[in-house]
Amino acid sequence: MMKKTLLGLCVALSLSSGLVSAADDVIRLGNLKLAHFGAISYIKEIGPKCGIKVEESTFAKGLDVMQAMIAGELDVGATASEAAVSGRAKGIPIYIVAGFAKGGARLVARADVGIKTVKDLKGKKVGVTRGSIQELLLSAELAQNGLSSADAPGKDVQIIYLSYPDLNQALLGKNLDAIMQTEPQASQALNKGFGIEILKPYDTPIGSPIRTLVMTEKFYKERRPLAEKFMRCFVEATKTFIDNPAVAEKFVTQTLFKGQITSDDFNDAIGNSPYSYDITPAHIQVTTDVMFKQGIGKMTNPPVATDWVKTDLLDAAKKSLKIK
Repeated sequence: MMKKTLLGLCVALSLSSGLVSAADDVIRLGNLKLAHFGAISYIKEIGPKCGIKVEESTFAKGLDVMQAMIAGELDVGATASEAAVSGRAKGIPIYIVAGFAKGGARLVARADVGIKTVKDLKGKKVGVTRGSIQELLLSAELAQNGLSSADAPGKDVQIIYLSYPDLNQALLGKNLDAIMQTEPQASQALNKGFGIEILKPYDTPIGSPIRTLVMTEKFYKERRPLAEKFMRCFVEATKTFIDNPAVAEKFVTQTLFKGQITSDDFNDAIGNSPYSYDITPAHIQVTTDVMFKQGIGKMTNPPVATDWVKTDLLDAAKKSLKIK
């Protein structure tokens, strides 16, 4: 009886250790439900082929991804550069390891309020999502056009903070005069006829903003073989979307958005936020400098980009897949 009990205990321990080992191979990914974040979501679809298992959690905005990283709930996160910089400035131990999309913003206005340029926003209510790259771009555009702003009356422009979907509803309901919006919601506003494009806000020092793939320092350093597999899978997923637009369109419109966005919405959105791989410390440094100047993120000690932009995993993955 004692031998059977010991044998059973050994089997149970063996099985539990196997489960722990399997759990150690799971990569916890934080993502946003946006068209240009689609290739990141596609990683979990091809994960088994890459030899990894990815558990994806979806968040409303990049700062929420950062909060989950603080809580130790994620290994990898997809976010705009502004949220990544804010996170690093607050001491979150993360590295930017790749860029996965460019652009992804439009200033959209109602057709009936006579807005043709940024200067025409004076005296208007403009909506944006707090803690988004669009907030930073709006702040930079207003500043370089000599306009003051606040989330209360009294400045040149009154800022109204809403979620991405609610921004479109507020513009449609004529509760806002203009919005600085992400994709695909910006394209939807244009295609449904309740908004007109004023500009793509890429004429600030930031240029066309690059979305960032971030890893915890712990994952990057202590689970290196798994981090390498994940990065190769990221590059493969992104290459698939770049080389096969039909695959990207079907996945984003049907799997991610369940038919809530059209083919035109998708193609217009990706036309303004193409998938990509690369990121540079210089781009992140400029973004950080503009954030600090505009008071976005309330940073007292802005991080130095060269300390935490690490592209060695990306470079190796691209080389292994023969991508320049």
